[in-house]
Amino acid sequence: MLIKEYRICMPLTTEEYRVGQLYTISKHSHQESEKGEGVEVVKNEPHEDPVHGPGQFTEKRVHLSSKLPGWARAVTPRIFYITEKAWNYYPYTITADGCSLQCSFLPKFSIYIETKYEDNCGDSENIFHSDKILGDHEVSFLDIAFDEIPERYYRSLEDPRFFSSAKTGRGPLQEGWRQHTKPIMCSYKLVSVKFEVWGLQTRVEQFVHKVIRDILLIGHRQAFAWVDEWCGMTMEDVRRYEQETQEATNELIGLVAPAISVSEVGQSTTTHSAPASAPSTPLSDEAPEFLAPPKTRPRKKSAPETLTLPALRERAGAE
Repeated sequence: MLIKEYRICMPLTTEEYRVGQLYTISKHSHQESEKGEGVEVVKNEPHEDPVHGPGQFTEKRVHLSSKLPGWARAVTPRIFYITEKAWNYYPYTITADGCSLQCSFLPKFSIYIETKYEDNCGDSENIFHSDKILGDHEVSFLDIAFDEIPERYYRSLEDPRFFSSAKTGRGPLQEGWRQHTKPIMCSYKLVSVKFEVWGLQTRVEQFVHKVIRDILLIGHRQAFAWVDEWCGMTMEDVRRYEQETQEATNELIGLVAPAISVSEVGQSTTTHSAPASAPSTPLSDEAPEFLAPPKTRPRKKSAPETLTLPALRERAGAE
């Protein structure tokens, strides 16, 4: 097992990021989906945990067949997806990823991500209070403005070095921004990757961590760059956007979507309890592609057009 801790600061408060995170995950999943491939939402419903209290449970299938690297496609079936289950007790979340039943040839592969969000610049030590990992894992600070991302995901309008928010007045971010920016928050993510197959364990675990690192950077950059789209939304607003976008995404990838129930905690629902051993956070950014090593990146044009909340509502009205 390879364990790493990532710390990603944002020029937001944890309360603001609660909405921004949900909006970004939904929009990004729709943006990266196409016929037959993408992120299928199976469940999205409130739940109550005896330890962590009220939260939201989601189950997704990440369809990846054509997006695996060549060496992985050689040993995987044509129809391949990974099941992701996440328990969101914001500001604490748990994500457990594992192969679906259709991936029985990889029974010993798992990803666990535990996340905590705090209003600081990433200076909390041993935030997960786990004695077993002290001194046994690498801590990496990821800079949303100055760390490289794969060139095919670079968009100038989403570059925090150039982006300025019209609604909040925040940005662009300059060198050393974490030391003087207010407000500031940090996503602490403890990521455990296990692949117990002799001869491939180290290679696969390191590769998956590289993918996760890129996904985290891209997702947090977008959450800030899209702040003017979600700023001012209530939790009710963002849950409605989440539901409408999920339905459109399931339709886009050509799957018969099950009924998706999206509502706030407090309503009657089946109780789910997260596994006590599972570390946490939505890999929500679902691997859009298995990302390649960073290269010298050219400045690209803005992101392709995607469905926004008004567009989704107009579409629903037309139907």
